[in-house]
Amino acid sequence: MKKKREINILDVVIAGGGPAGLSAALVLGRSLKNVTVIDDGRPRNYVTAASHGFLTRDGIKPSELRKIAHEQLTKYQNVKITEDFIEKVEKKNNVFITTTKSGKTMVSKKIVFSTGMKDHLPAIDGLQEVYGKTVFHCPYCDGWERRDEPLAVFGNGKGLLPFIKLIYNWSEDLIAFTNGTADITKEEKQELIQHNIPLIESPIIEFQSTKGNLERIILQNGDAVRRKGGFWVTTNEQQASMIPALLGVPLNENGEYETGDHGQTNIKGLSIVGDAKNSFTSLIGAAEQGYEIGVKINGELAEEKWADKLL
Repeated sequence: MKKKREINILDVVIAGGGPAGLSAALVLGRSLKNVTVIDDGRPRNYVTAASHGFLTRDGIKPSELRKIAHEQLTKYQNVKITEDFIEKVEKKNNVFITTTKSGKTMVSKKIVFSTGMKDHLPAIDGLQEVYGKTVFHCPYCDGWERRDEPLAVFGNGKGLLPFIKLIYNWSEDLIAFTNGTADITKEEKQELIQHNIPLIESPIIEFQSTKGNLERIILQNGDAVRRKGGFWVTTNEQQASMIPALLGVPLNENGEYETGDHGQTNIKGLSIVGDAKNSFTSLIGAAEQGYEIGVKINGELAEEKWADKLL
């Protein structure tokens, strides 16, 4: 008779190795929990040369921040970090079965998705060369470095004017580009006029730059507009192949996962933190959410362990 193979059940699998996921791993690791972090090594901010707004780490390269986090986690032997991609997650008999691209299968009591969002940019010549260097999506991350410069604001629709108002904080030398017919109200157009902000509706055909430094924006009408940098109202979508949605976690109208307190979802044992639930969280905000969910999950596991002894 064959001996039944014993299944090693992890306490927590964490999908995504950004600030949220690694912060949760740190808290759980220090709480003696067996944790595996699965990360594909392609964070949303991989194009960024420096990250800002994280106290004590202002200006650090994203890759360096991850390196420091990995080094600090090595002393917790109960925390493993593996470079892989999650292809499937099932919930059976109150545990989560995670299958990765490399063929690994992991069983865990809890699972945390901190997989973030990915930005969608239009296919315009030269845009990839400037994005993350002189054209950005987050003014809190990069506005200080572009202060008082001649800037472009790219976007359209209801989100454009609120974004322009925000960028106006760092520079009043702005030009708005809608890359096609402007979908804003007459009142919004009048506000732009009152603030001396030109509105350009001609489609953009090229970004000209040198080593990522934006120089000119070439328009379909033949104009070349000089700008030194810009900010883009990006659209985004979930990074995680919609796995939580397939498990039954609903999305709101902004494409963000709906969660309750601490990032917990309607699926017991499944939590979502960081950009996946907020679209944009910031490094320090994501780290805080990771800490928070780590504390919450450890509390739940401690309660379960205590209750088991009472049976």
